[in-house]
Amino acid sequence: MKLHSDPRPSRLRRLVEILMALTLAAMVVAVFINVVLRYGFNTGIVFYEELSRLLFVWLVCIGAVVASAEGKHLGFDMVTSRLRGIPARLLSWFSGALVLFCLGLVIKGSWEQVLAGSGTTSAVIGYPMAWAAAPPLVMAIGMAALLVRDLLRGLPAPSELHLQPEAAVD
Repeated sequence: MKLHSDPRPSRLRRLVEILMALTLAAMVVAVFINVVLRYGFNTGIVFYEELSRLLFVWLVCIGAVVASAEGKHLGFDMVTSRLRGIPARLLSWFSGALVLFCLGLVIKGSWEQVLAGSGTTSAVIGYPMAWAAAPPLVMAIGMAALLVRDLLRGLPAPSELHLQPEAAVD
């Protein structure tokens, strides 16, 4: 659900989108080179395998924050779409509070993983394993910040979002 966003992308959002595009490009190059080496020369570069895995996790988590900001996450609105007025607004707030609680659990668990990985390094590249554990932490903090912003501004009731119900299947 797209809540309170400006139709023009902010500079930060544009920067994040450029970063995501560069990350995807680096992954494509790394995987393509390894595919060519694997099938053409029966070898590969292990560095690229580890790099593409790390970049993929970061890309997914940053993409989840962007999708959340744009209101493009999947949602289940079978109940909320049938409500109007105060009950719809209360259910939206309750739903937001539950999501915020779950994000708090992700933040807590991810932070523990970052701390656990801070003393070790990856096998091939040698980066701190905390970098591999940090993407869910960044994702949960970003999504929680967006949700808190929307809760403070006042979540609209589902009926105010002009959602189109699914067509009935005969």
